[in-house]
Amino acid sequence: MAARYTDSEIQQLLAERKRLPDEYRRKLKLREKRGHREAEISLAGAGAEFRLIARQNSLNVLDFSIILAVCPAGSNQLFRLRRHNGKSHEHTNQIEAGTFYDFHIHMATERYQELGMREDSYAEATDRFGDYDSALRCLMDDCGFETRPDPNLHLFDEGEA
Repeated sequence: MAARYTDSEIQQLLAERKRLPDEYRRKLKLREKRGHREAEISLAGAGAEFRLIARQNSLNVLDFSIILAVCPAGSNQLFRLRRHNGKSHEHTNQIEAGTFYDFHIHMATERYQELGMREDSYAEATDRFGDYDSALRCLMDDCGFETRPDPNLHLFDEGEA
């Protein structure tokens, strides 16, 4: 059975701190898979399990999707909270009847679920990213990701050189 979340629950899941593993960059290295490259890592939040999924077309670098999904308890289906897509296709928001062709961010919403549509069917055009790497950074900035401090990074007090 597919999970359903209210807008408030979706916001709580997005805000929940998600610790990235120490070697997350290596684990997110895209690997070839029949026409596209893909990577996936599991993340533990404070109260939920999440999955970060990244895909990019092997031929068109603007055809990518970076997905943050939650793994609902008692379900084998992922619930997509956010999806950052490249500028490779036209998108139409069915309820609003608006269409655009741009980089865009899909967002899970209660109202699209209520109509029986995919939870992340609604999307907004964005200028906050323009390629795969900046889309990944944008998703991490927006969705509660955190890394452990780099033990090799030395901070100096003011006045020290």
